Amino acid sequence: MANEIERKFLVKGDFRTSVLKEQRITQGYLSSVPERTVRVRIKGDKGFITIKGIGSASGASRYEWEKEIPVAEVEELLKICEPGVIDKIRHLVQAGAHTYEVDEFFGDNEGLIVAEVELSSEDEAFDKPEWLGEEVTGETRYYNSMLMKQPFKTW
Repeated sequence: MANEIERKFLVKGDFRTSVLKEQRITQGYLSSVPERTVRVRIKGDKGFITIKGIGSASGASRYEWEKEIPVAEVEELLKICEPGVIDKIRHLVQAGAHTYEVDEFFGDNEGLIVAEVELSSEDEAFDKPEWLGEEVTGETRYYNSMLMKQPFKTW
């Protein structure tokens, strides 16, 4: 159990030439209230359940607990999730000492591409590649749990 510290950015340029790996992710939410989001996810050929707590004032840090579970159990839990499923491809892109997770969304969130970088502290320095756009850390409309309720296509 630990705090997750990450910064989130829109993507404004071509990151694809630097992709190390990519995986399809399908996820749904059993609970999407800010105080405790409970997510189930199929990431490649693995299943996960994740619980996140409310974020810090900056939105960069919050409690996160995750456990791998069988894909078949995720598929069953997806049937009882709140309406709206997140479908995306996660691209891993190295930039200096950090790896960005660049999420390219599909379905009702098609056209949205965001990049997140995990840090060891909120003030840790990190490289910002030229394809990185505006920072949206802490802007709740970019949270996956909100994108299922108010998809990008409705903005």
